[in-house]
Amino acid sequence: MTAFNVVRFRVKPGQEQRFIDAHRKARPAFKGYIGGSLVRTGDHAYCLVAEWRNFKSIVAARPQMIEILDGIREMLEDLGSGLGVTDPVSGEVVARLAAAKGAKKRPARARRKTRRVTSRRKR
Repeated sequence: MTAFNVVRFRVKPGQEQRFIDAHRKARPAFKGYIGGSLVRTGDHAYCLVAEWRNFKSIVAARPQMIEILDGIREMLEDLGSGLGVTDPVSGEVVARLAAAKGAKKRPARARRKTRRVTSRRKR
């Protein structure tokens, strides 16, 4: 069953771009890791959300995740309340939440047109 882990961070002032760049450059080779997103949740506040094939994959990857954390630890502030520099949670998906039927995707033709325009700009 699919699982997620979510980690909350607070980054020291002046370290935010370095923190973001470290995540952009990371290419974790965790078995069962599907992908993730780094989300800015406020001033100096971030949350990492990662999707996994199953909960066992998260457990198996924890030592490697701690190694990655050790590489960025100096950029992080203590969250207080005895948490340290991270506030991690993880678990299995219990329900998939779908968008309302009225929330439609753009038609394929509009997506193609946007891509062409974008690719022309890059040239």
